[in-house]
Amino acid sequence: MIEVEGLRKVFRTRRGPVEAVAGIDFRVAAGEFVGYAGPNGAGKSTTVKMMSGILLPSAGRVEVCGLVPYRERKRLARRMGVVFGQRTQLWWDLPLQESFELVGHLRRLRRLEEVLALGPLLGVPVRSLSLGQRMRAELAAAVLPAPQVLFLDEPTIGLDVEAKAAVRDFLGELNRTEGTTVILTTHDLDDITRLCSRLMIIDHGRLIYDGTVEALRTAYGTTRVLVVDLAEDEPLELAGAVPVRAEGRRRWFQFARDEVSAAELIARLLASNEVADLTLEEPDIEDIVRRIYRGET
Repeated sequence: MIEVEGLRKVFRTRRGPVEAVAGIDFRVAAGEFVGYAGPNGAGKSTTVKMMSGILLPSAGRVEVCGLVPYRERKRLARRMGVVFGQRTQLWWDLPLQESFELVGHLRRLRRLEEVLALGPLLGVPVRSLSLGQRMRAELAAAVLPAPQVLFLDEPTIGLDVEAKAAVRDFLGELNRTEGTTVILTTHDLDDITRLCSRLMIIDHGRLIYDGTVEALRTAYGTTRVLVVDLAEDEPLELAGAVPVRAEGRRRWFQFARDEVSAAELIARLLASNEVADLTLEEPDIEDIVRRIYRGET
């Protein structure tokens, strides 16, 4: 569905050339839901703009749906949807219903109204919508033509918890039921862990990770935490683990996954202690990604 080889983008500025994307390679199969993450200025949005035909690459090759975006932008536009969190494709002064009519393909609108709760908003001018309402409308406009590929650049930026949940549910259903290929660029790693089967991380224009979220945890999350609720409030030591916190009868123990398994620790614990409950906490994905950005892993 998407092929990128040696893709580069250099911007000319008064201070000289700035390399925003420094030669990246990847392929995305039809039906994949891919998260594309990185710090500000890493080159995420620039990559999306080259894949959608908005920007001309400085070097390299990119194909989407078998088309070269910057050469065949009109043909590609019929097969893709694009949402930029900071820009609108809706007509600012028109009611939402008329914006959708201009986009066309209203046969799908009723279902989108239900999923994204847009029905009461159709008569409201776009300029009067809240940010959360407008982002739901932007998504609807992007998927009305039933695109094969959907590029999303920060679609949940500035949304409250309820609006984010609605957008996530909608995107997950779209990918599952229609097989839409989705590229999601975001700073919100919770979006990625809830939605994406694959994660790509870019930094300084280079791809530094490409794999699953779970593989990232396994490769870079070197520690795990065992949380124990004791039957009685008493001192507890656990060989192979370091106590990091205690609150009443609850204890937190940190251990290195490559030195001892969770099963071993739990067996040691239960052999000599009465336990009311226990849970295992995996490494926090945001902390892992921050460490990768800082070059600590």
